[in-house]
Parts: sequence; structure tokens; C-alpha cells
Amino acid sequence: MGCLVAGGSDLGAVEGRPNIIMVFIDDMGWGDFSCFGNGDAKTPNVDRLAAEGIRFEQFYVNSPICSPSRCALTTGQYPHRWRITSYLNNRADNERRGVADWLDVKAPTLARMLQGAGYATGHFGKWHLGGQRDVDDAPPITAYGFDESLTNFEGMGAKVLPMTMKPGESEPGKIWGDAERLGGPVEWRQRSTITGGFIEAAIPFMERAVAAKKPFYVNLWPDDVHGPWWPPVDKWAEGKRGLYLSVLEEMDRQFGKLFDFVRGSPELRENTLILICSDNGPESGAGSAGPFRGTKATLYEGGVRSPLVVWAPGLMAKGKAGLVNEASVFAAFDLAPSLLEIAGVSKPEGVVFDGEGLAGVLVGESEVSRKAPIFWRRPPDRKIVSPAQPERLPDLAMREGNWKLLCEYDGGRAQLYDLGEDAGEARNVAEQNGEVVERMRRAVVAWHRSMPADRGEVLGQEVGKGKGKKAGK
Repeated sequence: MGCLVAGGSDLGAVEGRPNIIMVFIDDMGWGDFSCFGNGDAKTPNVDRLAAEGIRFEQFYVNSPICSPSRCALTTGQYPHRWRITSYLNNRADNERRGVADWLDVKAPTLARMLQGAGYATGHFGKWHLGGQRDVDDAPPITAYGFDESLTNFEGMGAKVLPMTMKPGESEPGKIWGDAERLGGPVEWRQRSTITGGFIEAAIPFMERAVAAKKPFYVNLWPDDVHGPWWPPVDKWAEGKRGLYLSVLEEMDRQFGKLFDFVRGSPELRENTLILICSDNGPESGAGSAGPFRGTKATLYEGGVRSPLVVWAPGLMAKGKAGLVNEASVFAAFDLAPSLLEIAGVSKPEGVVFDGEGLAGVLVGESEVSRKAPIFWRRPPDRKIVSPAQPERLPDLAMREGNWKLLCEYDGGRAQLYDLGEDAGEARNVAEQNGEVVERMRRAVVAWHRSMPADRGEVLGQEVGKGKGKKAGK
């Protein structure tokens, strides 16, 4: 299909393909934007996007932890296919957990497909798909289809690294200084301003694309709101939650420059999509998952349900500004085929997405859901969240319709929830729905066995014997 425009007509009414900005926040909970119910902090810039766009309440990411979530968004496929099932770390720990050191450059990427269709493509922000710690021979970010990149300490190439300062200190400290060997040039700046640094690099990139009469695709993936939290000194707060909320508000304030740049240009305003969501659920005690059970690293809703806002005034169906879509169930790997559809770009021959094209949902023409179930497998190193949270977590999960099943690798210890009635996953109804449990259990175990294995089973057994390492990043 061609590019979508208001009312679903084809490209003729819009000159050129649409621009796309993908904002992927780090470790933010479903309930952390004030438009998603946060009463403890204000996020007016994102709230305004939601008021002018569409807010989605049943959007998921494909992992409850960083790197695999980013892999799914990038490829439109389950990250397990590329052996990225937990955060990428040093070589020894990657091997211990059975995960890759970096995303294979043969993986399909949305950026490369758009680049091949004439888009200017830029990545500005955290990467975490290769090039970290002692993994210093990973491919550059530009190998994945980006014309330009600027990253943090978890990626190859030019980067911004953090300086830190607390109230009462006169000289800033530096962290992650060893990342300088992973590529340059390197700019050091206060940790509290790094989101703005990525935006300051992204805006000139977009201006150059406009001047060259090229559509652009931009990743804006901030370090925020991942801990440790370093808000501006004059906005310091007490306690984990207070620091988190201060960083959240400062991130939103810095987003304002990006959003105002797009909104202030009639050319961009009428032909740009901005999508904004989180890569996984919140760290316990910091962000909020709203009404949902679970946090980062868990397969409960709080770990994998993400707030999604889509803003596209010139492309959305008429009368849909401010819509809250409570019905559409879909996930991050659906975005790649959906955005290709909106851009009028065909996927390369031989590429098979796990995601489904739902372009009409993103622009408010439809409230359908993806047809196939969504499957999850826990990170291999997360049988428990942490020693302080020793509850043994389910290994697998599946959502089909309103049913959510969680179980062990072999299908045992099944939990079943009707999310239509119990979104907080408080009432396990497995015993009352044996046929549903058996059908879903067979499906999720079959999916799990169809994917490359990691070392989750071995590490889970070690945790059970008291030998497991403390959970990492």
C-alpha cells in the first residue's frame, strides 16, 4: 500500500514520504507519564503529544529487559532469533547466559529498509545492541542502516559520556570513561543534560535531510530514565523515587525542544510521525507500572506493557486527536512492518517479520489487534528479580485475546489470567479453565522450543540451589 494520510487515502495528498521519529525511553513504567495517570510528576510535553495524537493502553514490548526489547523494535522479529535474550554485557557474562555479543548485521532492520528507499536515517541515543564493556569489536551502529549515529557508553562510534554532580559538590565526576575506546569523537557533559545532547544532534540531522529533500527516520533513545539518577543539582530530590521523578520531569522538559521543532515547521508538522514508549517496565521502587503487577525483568504486565503515544496530525484519521485506544493489542515488533506500510516501502524479498502490519491502528483508522498471539521468554539470568525479591518467576508467557498464560519452560506451574476482567493479574483462574490452559501451554512451549536456546534453564536451577549470581543491569 502507499503512504497513509488522513482518511486512509493514498500518497497523492502528501508530497513525499512521511518522516518518522522513534523515541524509546529506558526503564520507564506504564504509569509514569502524567497522561497515563502519574499524579506525582508532570510530563506536559508528552501529555500534549497525547492530546494531539493517540494514546495506546494495550501496547507491549517483546522483552522485560533492555537489549532484546530494542532488538525486537529494530528487526520486527522475536529477539530470540538473534540470541539476544538479556542485556548485553561483557563477553564472559554473555557466554554464561547464552546470549550474543552483538546483533548480527544480517538481521533485518527497519532503518536499513528505509535507507534503501531513500530515507536519511540517524540513531541518537542508547544502542545496547553491541559494543559495550570488553566487547570492542562489535559492528558500528551505521552497519545497521544508519547514516549517522551518536550513542552513549553502550555502542560503537561517536558518543556522549556522563559527568555527575550532587548538591554541594564543586567539581563534576566522570563515569564510564573506559567507553572512550569504543569510538569517538566523545563529548563529556552533565548526565542530567544528555537527553538534550542527543536532541541537539538529531535536530541538525533532520534539518539537513529536509534541505536535501529527503524523508528521515530518527531513533531518539535516551539514557533516561535508567538508574542511577542524576537530575540537575537545583532539582535534586530525596530517595530513589524522588530522584527518579525529578529525572523523568527533566527528560520531558528536554523533549520539548524536539517536539517544538517538529510542531513549529508546517512542512514537518503535517508529514511526521512521532512515536514514544518505554523499552520495558520500571525498576522496583523507582517508576510505576500503574495498575499492573510486576516490574522490569518480569513477564507480568508491569514488565512488558508499555505506554505508547503516537503523534501524526497530518496523517491521522480526522477527528482522532486525543483518542485513547483501549482495545488494540499489539507489540513493538509490529511497528517495523506498520511503519514500512505507512511509508509505502516494501520489505526486502526473503524477510519474514514476526510482527504484523497495523498501520491503520497507528493513525487511528482502526482499533483491531494483531492476529497471532504474543509470546515471551524471560531473560535467562532472571529467575528472580534480585536477592531482595526472591520470588521464582515464570519462564514463559503468552497473550491470546484477553487470556494471559505464564508457566515454566515445560509448561508446568501454569498461571492464567483474564486480562479483560483482571488486568492486575491478581486472580489465577487456571484451575477453572483447564482446556484454555492446555491449549496455550502447548503453544507457548512449542514456540519456546522453536527458538534458539539460551542458558535460562541451567541458571534457573542454580538460583534454586542458591548458586545464582546477583541480577545485573
